[in-house]
Amino acid sequence: MNRQAELIVSDFDGTLRRTEGGISEGNVRAIKDFVASGGVFAFCTGRMLSSIMPYAKSLGLEGLIVAYQGAVIADIASGKLLRDVRMPCADAAEMCSFLHGLGRHIHVYDGDDVYMNRDDEMKRYYEAVCGVSGILTQEDIAKTVVEKAICPQKVLAMNEKEENQDIYRRVQARFGEKYDVTSSSEFLVEITSFGCNKGGALEFLSQYYQIPLDKTAAIGDNYNDIPMILKAGIGIAVKNGVEEIRRQADFVTRTNDEDGVAYAIRKFGLGEQE
Repeated sequence: MNRQAELIVSDFDGTLRRTEGGISEGNVRAIKDFVASGGVFAFCTGRMLSSIMPYAKSLGLEGLIVAYQGAVIADIASGKLLRDVRMPCADAAEMCSFLHGLGRHIHVYDGDDVYMNRDDEMKRYYEAVCGVSGILTQEDIAKTVVEKAICPQKVLAMNEKEENQDIYRRVQARFGEKYDVTSSSEFLVEITSFGCNKGGALEFLSQYYQIPLDKTAAIGDNYNDIPMILKAGIGIAVKNGVEEIRRQADFVTRTNDEDGVAYAIRKFGLGEQE
């Protein structure tokens, strides 16, 4: 076996998850074959822990799982948190007030709870895709953050596709010097504490498993995945990924609907693909 990667870390939405939902049989088989051969496979996602954990358990994965872009790292079997980085309540409230002033649909993430300021189609779409139920607040969600003294792991704005880049630029300009601002899809802008990006999460996993970074591979599709594909020994983008991640990747695999993760695993983790 010509294994180039001992640790393979994959994003979920847009990368492993099919467009219509779920994980394909081809991807399931490749992940299980890689793990059976002695490799380590892990999820690294912007999703909340309760949203991604069922998929890890359905695959029979053991070890660690990364949520909230890296703000949370947990043990799958026990649920124990090895990392739980939160932002101060006052900063979160300021973010929410800023986003409220921009007329945004806002989410505030507090562990397994997600607070949402609007009961609209965006709320229902997000709940359906992620399998969670949002806690509805008043429109000015900053007031809820202050009243409940919430120190969240992440604050998020949902936007129409044509607005997303403008909202990203505005949020980056306001908070980018103190916080990580990123986008995991064409309608999301997300804010986490500095260091809580996927590159830092990959480094944490590398150290935890004692696998050198040059023996790791990371697979993603969007801007929030760029830090980990740059950090990894082999940075991999799915073909359906944004242009920037495809440009910076070492290798572009097949799309998320063509078992792109499986192809990468078999090529770099099992040495099967030419």
